[in-house]
Amino acid sequence: MKKIAINLIRFYQVYLSFDRGILAILTPGGACKYSVSCSEYTKRAILEHGVIDGIWMGIKRIWSCR
Repeated sequence: MKKIAINLIRFYQVYLSFDRGILAILTPGGACKYSVSCSEYTKRAILEHGVIDGIWMGIKRIWSCR
């Protein structure tokens, strides 16, 4: 389960991300206000805390962007 979650995040980072992926066209200069993007933060949280807690931590971080 952990590998699936990490691979989905990697796919998002490479192909869809607003900072590095194809959606970067919509936000020149990047979209993330954090020095470590929310997707990278979530990936690290999953590796350190497990899938459930890591995803929850990532969701809370994304919500804090508003």
